[in-house]
Amino acid sequence: MGKTGLVYDPAYLEHDMGAGHPESPERLRAIMRQLERSGTASRVRRIEPRKAEDEWVTEIHSPSYVAALSKHRPLSGRVALDPDTSMSAGSLPAAYLAAGGALAAVDAIMRGEVEHAFCAVRPPGHHAESGRAMGFCLFNNVAIAARYVQKKHGLSRVLIVDWDVHHGNGTQHSFEEDASILFFSTHQYPHYPGTGRETERGAGAGEGFTINVPMEAGEGDEAYHAIFMNVLLPAADVFKPEFVIISAGFDAHRDDPLANMGLTEAGYADLTGLVAGIARRHAEGRLLSSLEGGYNLTALAGSVDAHLKALLAA
Repeated sequence: MGKTGLVYDPAYLEHDMGAGHPESPERLRAIMRQLERSGTASRVRRIEPRKAEDEWVTEIHSPSYVAALSKHRPLSGRVALDPDTSMSAGSLPAAYLAAGGALAAVDAIMRGEVEHAFCAVRPPGHHAESGRAMGFCLFNNVAIAARYVQKKHGLSRVLIVDWDVHHGNGTQHSFEEDASILFFSTHQYPHYPGTGRETERGAGAGEGFTINVPMEAGEGDEAYHAIFMNVLLPAADVFKPEFVIISAGFDAHRDDPLANMGLTEAGYADLTGLVAGIARRHAEGRLLSSLEGGYNLTALAGSVDAHLKALLAA
């Protein structure tokens, strides 16, 4: 047990958007069963999440949005926040614990207890805007963690790599005028949410610190590897991040029902190794990944297992 951490808590299962919704508690159950079955669970160090403090949540989200979520949290049943996203009684506590899981992982990494950590959390986060829930997401876990790295731990430059099949609009908008955060995204295009054109490169002081690589349906392991080698690695080597975060969606898998890309478990392991190499070269190995999408349970569980094994080998 050593250098790779795992964040998980059963409270994440209490976020329930209803029967038939693809972002279901079964996603985490499938992941944890696979990690136990493969033996990976015994090789990682468990990190207990905490409830994220509003001090850190409101670094990314407006206080009025946070207050509105608390006001509208149902005692039973569900409340719709957008056409794809709703809250059950357990959703807001799970969202606070998901963001807090990322913060606890940052702390464990910065204390040297682990080099890298994977956060098996839900709800996911990268679509959540400053004042709006969107695309299954309530709080933007990776964006909150990035600002926490800077303001709590005093590091300056953070790289966020978003390989979810959907563009991380919320994360991009959080930092598009900020030259201290390099945001890199690969995503199927055109696809939900419709953002992420190559011409979206940031604004003002942050121009050039947003890198979008829209991809055509069907592209797989080789195409992703080439993009990471030819676009991400050179940009990261110029930026020299002091901390690396992955928005780890596994819905670009060839078997995912919500997209049409061609990644495999081996492809995710390869990308993990490339990003871990960036962290090794520039950030003393410091790498946090947090679960975003992935909706075929078998593909999701196998891909997360491959991701963690690649981190263990990094």
